[in-house]
Amino acid sequence: MLVADFDYRLPEELIAQQPLPDRAASRMLVLYRDEQRWEDRQFRELPSFVRPGDCLVLNNSKVFPSRLYGRREGWDGRVEVFLTKRISADGFTWEALVRPGRKIRTGERIRFSDTVTAEILGRGEFGERTIRFHADHDIYEVLDKIGHTPLPPYIRRPDTPQDRGRYQTVYAASTGSVAAPTAGLHFTPEILDACRMAGAAVAQVTLHVGLGTFQPLHAEAIEQVRLHSEHYEIPEDSAAKIESAARRIAVGTTTVRTLESEAKSGETKLFIYPGFHFRMVNAMLTNFHFPQSSLLMLVCAFAGRDFTLAAYEHAVRQGYRFFSYGDCMLIV
Repeated sequence: MLVADFDYRLPEELIAQQPLPDRAASRMLVLYRDEQRWEDRQFRELPSFVRPGDCLVLNNSKVFPSRLYGRREGWDGRVEVFLTKRISADGFTWEALVRPGRKIRTGERIRFSDTVTAEILGRGEFGERTIRFHADHDIYEVLDKIGHTPLPPYIRRPDTPQDRGRYQTVYAASTGSVAAPTAGLHFTPEILDACRMAGAAVAQVTLHVGLGTFQPLHAEAIEQVRLHSEHYEIPEDSAAKIESAARRIAVGTTTVRTLESEAKSGETKLFIYPGFHFRMVNAMLTNFHFPQSSLLMLVCAFAGRDFTLAAYEHAVRQGYRFFSYGDCMLIV
């Protein structure tokens, strides 16, 4: 299979640039795999698809303000630093994307404020940099003050103070993601309560979303694709709920990858594409994904490539809103 086999036409005006005022007001395209049909529904109807014995599994990773702007010491011009993964226990050494990347070399320093600088320590195989912060306070305190919400590149506007709360699930708890687990953005406390009232257990896992969610795939053939590793954990109380469930509904592709990874915690590079055998996940809630992305391939593995791409074409015709702040799809 080729990466190009997972393409579709998307008019740019369907890429959602703003969240809806009401989280739960999104549309929801429901795909029935066995019957090979779909229905246009509303996300508010999700609890009606939940039944006793289900376990709704959520990724509780919390987005932090990981986009920074500074200046190269001794030079003019703004530098953008996008933190993608913490790599030291003290929190001061990170993998990051840096722009303009070609000009910034190992050993250079970037100044973000009077008290915060970072040194470039090295360069990775995909162009990412290793950087080391020099600051007086806990790094997350620093980032809360000088960082920006890491909106994806297809949202073509600056972040706003409102994005700090809206580009975050209502159940976010474990800080570490540079992109939201977007299928969860639709939930409100009321919707979660309604799912519990319908008889479902709710379990939380953690997968910290990293660089891979933004990077294009560096291969033509799917079998040659390699993903970046991401840290995940399944707490014991959640594992018990998940293992005893009659049906497991994964909220988002990050939750799917967490559940289908072999251990209960660690680093995962799991790449799911058609032909993958799902052991744990029985149903999935997901947003619409970028053409030729690993996330779209995961959905195609679960629902079938032709069926999924036909459903995407329907969503385009019906004017669904796409990507992070867009509408969603329930696959049962």
